[in-house]
Amino acid sequence: MSLSAPTPATPPTPPSVSTVFGERAGLAEAYVAMLADTGISHGLIGPREAPRLWDRHVLNCAVVAPLFSSSTVVADIGSGAGLPGLVLAMVRPDLDVHLIEPLHRRIVWLERAVTDLGLTNVTVHEARAEALGGVVDADYVTARAVARLSKLGRWAMALLPRGGQLIALKGERAQQELSEDLPALQRAGKGRVGEVTLSAHGADIVDPATLVVTVTIGAAAHRAGTASGPARRRATHKGSSGSASHGGAPKQSQV
Repeated sequence: MSLSAPTPATPPTPPSVSTVFGERAGLAEAYVAMLADTGISHGLIGPREAPRLWDRHVLNCAVVAPLFSSSTVVADIGSGAGLPGLVLAMVRPDLDVHLIEPLHRRIVWLERAVTDLGLTNVTVHEARAEALGGVVDADYVTARAVARLSKLGRWAMALLPRGGQLIALKGERAQQELSEDLPALQRAGKGRVGEVTLSAHGADIVDPATLVVTVTIGAAAHRAGTASGPARRRATHKGSSGSASHGGAPKQSQV
């Protein structure tokens, strides 16, 4: 007789999934089934999250997809279970998505997920973000539930050129965190922090709406720790695997 806890059931698919994912809704359903099964058994998602995988996690990430320009490179820091990186790769197949995760057990899961989902626009990196300057040449850096903005900003600046953006998905305390961390973020940026915005997305899809802090890299310097204009290089497991001036209050917008 097995004493192990039963695997939580995969939650039913809400109608909004077809609206958000379109013809790739089946991929999203397969991904949620993975999260509800091995994502939980491997410790990437808590068992109590199973009933709300769609609203709290997958759709919460998917609604920010319009923030990314076409055919750009997105680096997802601390990917964990692939939130938001894998979700963005599914809903936006034009994006070149890099999942950056230092923990090996999570890397193994991510590689299997990429293979099983048949995603050819994903590269998995077993590394810390700050070690990938010049290896991952990103237009955007994303993160969700990884670290406070002051730390995220430092890590993101290793990967972003002037005009690049950190897209940080945050919780209900986003405004407070931004107010508290903005001075430290600006100091860490050494003149590279440009426009900073706080915006809400997907209010017609998820409740509460997804809050996003966007930090645009400004005028000073090149990518931290790299030469000007490094050539893009791929690392591991490809395919298988709104504003504020410095010192001002962030502008808020609803999308």
